[in-house]
Amino acid sequence: MKILVVAPSWIGDTLMAQSLLMLLAQRGAQIDVLAPEWTAPLLTRMPEVRRVVSSPFRHGDFALCARRRLGRMLSAEGYAEAVVLPNSWKSALVPFFAGIPLRTGYSGEARVGLINNRHRLDKAALPKLVARYAQLSQPRCAAPLAHWPQPRLISTAAQQAACRSALGLAADAQPYVLCPGAEYGPAKRWPARHFAALARQLAVEGAPVWIVGSAKDATLGAEIAALSGGAALNLCGRSSLDNAIDLIAGARAVVSNDSGLMHVAAALDRPLAALYGSSSPGYTPPLSAHAKIVSLNLACSPCFMRECPLGHLNCLEQLTPARVRATLEI
Repeated sequence: MKILVVAPSWIGDTLMAQSLLMLLAQRGAQIDVLAPEWTAPLLTRMPEVRRVVSSPFRHGDFALCARRRLGRMLSAEGYAEAVVLPNSWKSALVPFFAGIPLRTGYSGEARVGLINNRHRLDKAALPKLVARYAQLSQPRCAAPLAHWPQPRLISTAAQQAACRSALGLAADAQPYVLCPGAEYGPAKRWPARHFAALARQLAVEGAPVWIVGSAKDATLGAEIAALSGGAALNLCGRSSLDNAIDLIAGARAVVSNDSGLMHVAAALDRPLAALYGSSSPGYTPPLSAHAKIVSLNLACSPCFMRECPLGHLNCLEQLTPARVRATLEI
């Protein structure tokens, strides 16, 4: 049986979807995933995925004719089912145009007809996103799953060695990896000076420290490297997401904001200090026994705001490097 999964657009959410893919694969399904190109490196590291179908549509794009063309092209694949993870109307169009007979998803915005196997979401019974995705592998009236497989990405020793060679990094290094970015906004970012102070402490202990992130994090990474007095090497923007996976896979431990790379570290099962300020681990926690949540749990958090509404960001400002260092599982 061939199944098309329409994936979410965020890195973290894509990793949460792997539990669903694992459950579908256990049924013997061949799984293709329709996903934006920036999440493809994650999906190619999931053994459950047969192939990634590139989605050219960006957030807000209607592109009805393009969606129809893509759907008609995919109709030749003969998919038995589509599982649509985003709740938008537009995300269900391609499986509809592909003529896929069973189209599974949650009731969303005006999707009657587009989704013909509609699950009703009980948020209280399924508080975590990973559980909500996994539940779509079950019949509509099934009881909520109590357990699901944990996301796990593949990074081989050969891939890690090739990545380090391409970036001119020592093959035998056992680095601490810092992930200071957070796409949502400043209220999710531990201050640069705290990352730098932690890097200086780790360097004194004799360990290399690498800063990993996207091109958007390059300026922030450079600031941390400068404040650290050279204790940390800034790799932000120098590598793709594919390389970031292999850099993190070889880490001694990872310190990350609540971000996509935090979920990558969890899916690679690395020791992880996950820093929370304005957000909460209740909905999308790092899924690893080696992950430790680090949060002050102030009365004003989580506020889920992009910037601190009180102007002080105490939830992260008062989270000291010493406290974070103490949580690292070494």
